[in-house]
Amino acid sequence: MKQIAENLCFGGRQLRFEHEAQSTSCTMTFSVFLPPQAQSEACPVLYWLSGLTCSDENFVQKSGFQRKAAELGLIVVAPDTSPRGEGVADDADGAWDFGLGAGFYLNATKEPWSQHYRMYDYIVTELPALIEKSFATNGQKSISGHSMGGHGALTIAFKNASAYQSVSAFAPIVAPIQVPWGQKAFAGYLGEDQTSWQDYDSCELLRAHAAQLKAMPIKIDQGASDSFLEQQLKPDLLLAAAKEQGIELNYQLRDGYDHSYFYIASFIDEHLAFHAAQLRK
Repeated sequence: MKQIAENLCFGGRQLRFEHEAQSTSCTMTFSVFLPPQAQSEACPVLYWLSGLTCSDENFVQKSGFQRKAAELGLIVVAPDTSPRGEGVADDADGAWDFGLGAGFYLNATKEPWSQHYRMYDYIVTELPALIEKSFATNGQKSISGHSMGGHGALTIAFKNASAYQSVSAFAPIVAPIQVPWGQKAFAGYLGEDQTSWQDYDSCELLRAHAAQLKAMPIKIDQGASDSFLEQQLKPDLLLAAAKEQGIELNYQLRDGYDHSYFYIASFIDEHLAFHAAQLRK
């Protein structure tokens, strides 16, 4: 693990690293915020998964999360959104919603993507092991994300409920099987057999793991003026599935807010406090 950047921020340290990842078979980059409390005590960890076209730097530079994370004593880890580097496949047409910057937090099974696009394994297993080895954590972790990253946070938490104390998402893609973004990505990464798609669809996973999710705090945040709301996001489908299964969701629809980081910056403090309430019980 090689440190490539460091900035003092609200008494904490905003760090950036790169390392050779086994799961994705390439050099991966991630950012870590260490709050002031990390100098003297073990702290819980919040993982943040960013959306389409993003790297690990978008959330770090645009959301303003560090002030509240420093106050609450949260380590915040922001990984990249896909594998990158020489030899890593990209969309032949340079599309922004597939290939580099658009890993969808799954394990690809279709060539040429299966060699590197194993973001599920990277986020669930390899990166947490590296974080726990390298920093003083207290063993507690939660996960959050935006858009494609919201999809990743929900699917990962739903499949690994015992590993996370809580999950939240801003404007998540909750039913990728039923929307253009998800259909394109899943066909490309997983192939045409749609039974395998269900492993990465929040609505399907909520139904499959309902018993384990009844005790998990889940928070969903959505801007009412989001241009992707009706065609790509469809939060009503997740709300209906949760109601059907008797699972309580903390859902907030924000009048006038869109899909941007201006929206995330407006409400990120609420999400950090939501997770801190579980992580520091």
